[in-house]
Amino acid sequence: MDTRPTLLVIAHGSRDPRHAATVSALCARVRALRPGLRVEVGYLDFNAPRVPRVLERLSAEGGRDVVALPLLLTRAFHAKSDIPAVLREAAARLPLLTIRQAEVLGPSSLLTAALERRLAEAGLRPGDRRSTGVVLASAGSSDPEAGAVLAEIAREWWHTAGWCAVRPAFASASLPRTADAVRALRAEGVRRVAVAPYVIAPGFLPDRIAAGAREARADLLAPVLGPAPELARLLVRRYDGAVLAHARGGLAALSA
Repeated sequence: MDTRPTLLVIAHGSRDPRHAATVSALCARVRALRPGLRVEVGYLDFNAPRVPRVLERLSAEGGRDVVALPLLLTRAFHAKSDIPAVLREAAARLPLLTIRQAEVLGPSSLLTAALERRLAEAGLRPGDRRSTGVVLASAGSSDPEAGAVLAEIAREWWHTAGWCAVRPAFASASLPRTADAVRALRAEGVRRVAVAPYVIAPGFLPDRIAAGAREARADLLAPVLGPAPELARLLVRRYDGAVLAHARGGLAALSA
C-alpha cells in the first residue's frame, strides 16, 4: 500500500468548462510524474467535487494524511483566508484525517519557464527578446501583497531573461489593465509587445486579458499556463516541500 500523503489540489472553480478541463489535464500530468501517488481535485466554488466532500470521502476510505495544495500563483485572499477556513472546518469534523496546507505555487523560476514556453508557442523567437517588451498580465487581487509580488516577478524576469521590458498588468482589482500596459510600452518606443497571461486556466478574467491584448494590438498573445510541464513539476515540488517540512516538524496540521 502506498503510504504517501494524498495530494489534494484545490482549485477555485469556474462556470467556464475550460477551467475544470485544464485542472484535470494538469493533475493527469502530475500523476504521470509520480506514478502511484493519489492525486485528488477539490473546488472552492462553481465545480464539483467541493473540497469538504473530497476530504469526507478520503476519510471514509481510510485516508489519514492529506497535503492540500492551493492551485494559486500568489498568496492572496484565497490562500490566506478561504482555503485555511475550509480546511480547518473539515479537520474539526474529520479528526482521523491529518490535513496540511502546502505553499502556493508562486513565485518560482518554473513559472517563468512556463511563461517562456507559452510565448514561444505563440511565435516569439529567441532572437526577439531584446526588442520585445512583455506585459505580465494576472487576474488581479485587492491584496497588496499579491500586486507587490507580481511587480517583483516582472522586475526579476526583466533582469534575468533579457527582455526589453517587463511590466505587470491586471484584469481586475488593480491597475494598469492589460491594454494600458501595452500602450505604455508602445509609447516608450518598444518595437514588439507580447502579453503573457500569468494565469493557470481559461475563464472570465483570462478572457479579459486576451481582449485587452487585442484592443491595444499587442504583437503576441501567449496562451494561459494550463497543463505546462513546468507547472506540473512545480506542483510536485510544493507537495514534496510540504511532506519534508512535516517530517522536520515545520508544517503543523490544521486544526479547528
